[in-house]
Amino acid sequence: MPQKNIVSWNSIIAGYFQNNQPAEARRLFDRMPERNTVSWNGLISGYVKNRMVKEARKVFDTMPVRDVVSWTAMVRGYVEEGWISVAESLFWQMPEKNMISWTVMLGGLIRDRRIDEARRLFDMMPVKDVVARTNLMAGYCQEGRMDEARELFDEMPRRNVVSWTTMVSGYAQNQRVDIARKLFEVMPEKNEVTWTAMLMGYTQCGRIVEASELFNAMPTKSVIACNAMILGLGHNGEVFNARKVFDQMREKDDGTWSAMIKVYERKGFELEALDLFALMQRRGFRANFPSLISILSVCASLASLDHGRQVHAQMLRSQFDSDVYVSSALITMYIKCGDLVKAKRVFDRFSPKDIVMWNSIITGYAQHGLGEEALQVFHEMCSSGIATDDITFVGVLSACSYTGKVKEGLEIFESMKAKYLVDPSLEHYACMVDLLGRAGRLKQAMDLIEKMPVEPDAIIWGSIMGACKMHMNLDLAEVAAKKLLQLEPGHAGPYILLSNIYASRGRWADVAELRKDMRSMKVSKSPGCSWIEVEKKVHMFTGGEIMPHPENPMIMRMLEKLDGLLREAGYSPDGSFVFHDVDEEEKVRSLGHHSEKLAVAYGLLKVPAPKPIRVMKNLRVCGDCHSAIKLIAKVTGREIILRDANRFHHFKDGVIGNLWVVGAYLDGEKPSHFSRLS
Repeated sequence: MPQKNIVSWNSIIAGYFQNNQPAEARRLFDRMPERNTVSWNGLISGYVKNRMVKEARKVFDTMPVRDVVSWTAMVRGYVEEGWISVAESLFWQMPEKNMISWTVMLGGLIRDRRIDEARRLFDMMPVKDVVARTNLMAGYCQEGRMDEARELFDEMPRRNVVSWTTMVSGYAQNQRVDIARKLFEVMPEKNEVTWTAMLMGYTQCGRIVEASELFNAMPTKSVIACNAMILGLGHNGEVFNARKVFDQMREKDDGTWSAMIKVYERKGFELEALDLFALMQRRGFRANFPSLISILSVCASLASLDHGRQVHAQMLRSQFDSDVYVSSALITMYIKCGDLVKAKRVFDRFSPKDIVMWNSIITGYAQHGLGEEALQVFHEMCSSGIATDDITFVGVLSACSYTGKVKEGLEIFESMKAKYLVDPSLEHYACMVDLLGRAGRLKQAMDLIEKMPVEPDAIIWGSIMGACKMHMNLDLAEVAAKKLLQLEPGHAGPYILLSNIYASRGRWADVAELRKDMRSMKVSKSPGCSWIEVEKKVHMFTGGEIMPHPENPMIMRMLEKLDGLLREAGYSPDGSFVFHDVDEEEKVRSLGHHSEKLAVAYGLLKVPAPKPIRVMKNLRVCGDCHSAIKLIAKVTGREIILRDANRFHHFKDGVIGNLWVVGAYLDGEKPSHFSRLS
């Protein structure tokens, strides 16, 4: 430009500020041959837009002449940074105030949840325009004070579509959807935001039928509305319809993909979540925070370690790993995938740690049978000044239970209230009953149940039943099983145990009566399902002939080979884990086709040594499979990690051992102790 005036300079400086280059904007400002008040105000506003309030204040304090725009820009800067008290102090120093100044300060007080002070400021305003009234109305809605919001709305001399939408949205967000709908129907005009607010009111209340009707009637279905509909349908279990909305969308944003992935994750469609996550990346969408958290949860559920590592790498690239919530999710994922070494590494690197992270690692050690380590971390947590909570003690007491630390468990339980100020709940009593039951102290466990301040639940009677089965106390097992039938009449476990108890005593009439009850109650045992990940693909197995794997003939040949090796090693199938009135040949066949054995056989075929074979199961592993897999690990020289519904089982060289058999111990050395896992 051959000639530049003040307007030209102001424009180019504003351009640099708008494009997040404040240093270059300031350099140009310093070169200006002459400046006016607009130039100085532009510098303040530019710094405020770039979240540089301290620099803006320096300019404000040194500028030669200030006008109402200068003061308002500075007040706005403090409000946007959340420094409301500083903004308020500056506001009252202003020599003159205009409508914008009052509205900015009003918004600051509302943002600070100081709604009564905001109302007093509003009453002082010389002119109350539609923006100020709508802002205060929104503040009342945010606080759930709908009557006051409605009074303001009714008194408004002029309302625009934003005022109407604010009121509709307020009613919807405060679970008063029917009033919101009445207001929605009489609105003189509606925009996209209005329709979406009404829709979200229905989805958040779980009224999915009305939400669907409204969604179908919408003149324009915005991305936000579609995302809300996907989440609403998914939350109500209509996963197919949620995917239908997803597929019909012409435009999708990050929220669309993360919403559908979240629906799959929450409703147990883990494989579909993984497929969609991969498709999202192929379509050029970067994995965002919500989708990564959902996929981490899926990886944990499926114990998909390869996918989990890949997600961790993406989080590192996106610098999400510094978030405490992400680190907790990573720790949980690695624990559930059986890689406790990596979980501990993530735990050690993060500082400061919150209680969720401490609880995650304590629970992880418990699930892996590392009671000593769980106790050590517990004591470190207490020494670091982190207050324990009820979840902490569930983890610690579970660790004591799994590893037979009866003395330590009793001491911790007794000290919960006196030392740590945590009242024992039902979950803690369940841990103690399990601890005593596993140790064979069944009388002591029953005494504890009688002294409990609350009625024992199914988990507690289930622990007693399991302990009775382990220690062959059939009389008490019968009592526990009958209690369970009262609490959970639709659950198959107590029927099966009682049936076996009656059969072992030749009480076939009682067995027949139980079977009749099961049929009348339509009780069926949940089918056992196991899965294994091979080259980032999850392979599912069910017991018996249900849904055989595509490579089933090869798996059957491997099972036959293993059967021969196991018999040579002295293994004999334990028929006590099958109904007593099934003949011996059928028992052996049933046990041989349990889903975890099918998955282990497939792992031996597909997972190259010395990589561990990691198998997951939806139910508890039966005693026969536990014994068989221990011997399979020995005769094949392979390391097998089995995660069932309760915990992890590590097998190597014919023993069930501590974490050091998985590879490297946490501190690089083999521990002096060796815990046997049940």
